[in-house]
Amino acid sequence: MKKSNVYFTKDISAEGLLKIYKALGRELSGKVAVKISTGEPGGHNFLNPKLIEPLVSKLNGTIVECCTAYRGKRFDAKSHWKAIKDHGFMDIAPCDIMDEEGEIKIPINGGKHMSGYNIVGEHIKNYDSMLMLSHFKGHAMGGFGGALKNMSIGVASRNGKAWIHSVGNTTDPDKMWDYTGDQDGFLECMAEACKSVIDYFKPENIAYINVANRLSIDCDCDSNPHEPEMADIGIFASLDPVALDECCYETVLNSNDKGKASLVKRMKDRHAVHLLEWASEIGIGSREYNLINIDK
Repeated sequence: MKKSNVYFTKDISAEGLLKIYKALGRELSGKVAVKISTGEPGGHNFLNPKLIEPLVSKLNGTIVECCTAYRGKRFDAKSHWKAIKDHGFMDIAPCDIMDEEGEIKIPINGGKHMSGYNIVGEHIKNYDSMLMLSHFKGHAMGGFGGALKNMSIGVASRNGKAWIHSVGNTTDPDKMWDYTGDQDGFLECMAEACKSVIDYFKPENIAYINVANRLSIDCDCDSNPHEPEMADIGIFASLDPVALDECCYETVLNSNDKGKASLVKRMKDRHAVHLLEWASEIGIGSREYNLINIDK
């Protein structure tokens, strides 16, 4: 697979976000879903609404999310709507909890898990294209969270999240914890769920941006995340989610920032690289990339 372009700017600002989206050269059309993490109440590392507002507005986008599989404050739609409002996202754009009214199965073409289907929020049918706008950081289960995590766990319905986490053993969020021993299987399921979303929208209707700031070892789904020890890096973007996450992963590994140690350990302890390996294996994208600094 040929190298994919990954664009980078150190400018973590609303202007920097607009500039890097323009660099991608892709105009998302129709009704645009902007997939973010709205953040677990108590946490504070999720993307700032003021940071993303101009880009979401430019796209005339709708911020989309799904409920969580863990019993936090976004487990049901009512409490999730409160979190979305309290975190300021309703002030900047229309918002949609995609699994509020149900879920649908979409096929996984290829792979070996989850009986060949992913379970996503029913409202996905209302959108023509999607911007995967992700906060790159660590993750307690996946090692890191970026575009691939946002597209797999993030687009899955509450039951679909259980389906992925349990490696296709259950759709019951309360029972999924009985099936979390197969780490590589979980990472492979994440990759396969991504493939189903890409096939659903078609590759030309999705773009990917990772904001690498507030680099905690913990996800935005954590209500009490560890404070970041590593300095902010910048914003990365690509039309290839594998290349994008690979670039962010390698940037952390190769950083001269001594504060990276805990994040590197988290990623290696969870064998996070296998998500990239399997995503590449099933044809989602390339681990080889050209890094283009748009600040120069």
